[in-house]
Amino acid sequence: MEMIRKVRLVPLVCLALGGVLVPAPTAASAAGPGGTSMAPTGHRFDAVADRPVTFEAGPITVTCARSSSSGNTVPSGSAAARPSGPVSLRIKPPVFKECSTDAPGLRVAVETNEDRGPWEVQLQYAAAGTTGRLSMPAGGFVLRTSGLLSCAVTAAPGSAALLPALWDAGVAAPALGLAAAPVPIKLEGGFFCPTSITSAAISATYTVHDTTDPDQRITVGPAA
Repeated sequence: MEMIRKVRLVPLVCLALGGVLVPAPTAASAAGPGGTSMAPTGHRFDAVADRPVTFEAGPITVTCARSSSSGNTVPSGSAAARPSGPVSLRIKPPVFKECSTDAPGLRVAVETNEDRGPWEVQLQYAAAGTTGRLSMPAGGFVLRTSGLLSCAVTAAPGSAALLPALWDAGVAAPALGLAAAPVPIKLEGGFFCPTSITSAAISATYTVHDTTDPDQRITVGPAA
């Protein structure tokens, strides 16, 4: 029994943002006086994790080999250029595939939804480095294990959660990263599920690809 208690289920809190360290934005960086703009307006884009995403919640550690959010659109008009504060854009719920743990006989499945609100990304331009936040809707992320241990982990169980992120302009392509970004969770299940755990951490790096015109890139800059 003691061995079962020590099963590690890597929490999806480490959404493979390519290992980019993401400092929590300060009040100044999150809502500073500077404006923000995104381009090319109206272009569609995909965000694809370029390495495994990890989620850690106490003894639970889960790794997902693939993750992506496809069919997103850069805002147009005034929504793409804010004279102050961040630009917000709605994204499709990310998909997580090929998820596993290091515990034999344990299966993992991750489901995402927007039943109680949208998934959004907020980006705030700054000369020292653009910061961002990923808004996860209430109950929008659910991880379930089965087999040796049956547990359910619901992220942002009561209300939407804001996860600190970092925008990297990159050389080949821009990316949005999360590094051990904290998120509240509710863990439910049988006797051996660590239900007292109330927070998890996600790490991931998503490379952003312009699908309207692959020769262009999505950019974040100062407001004109």
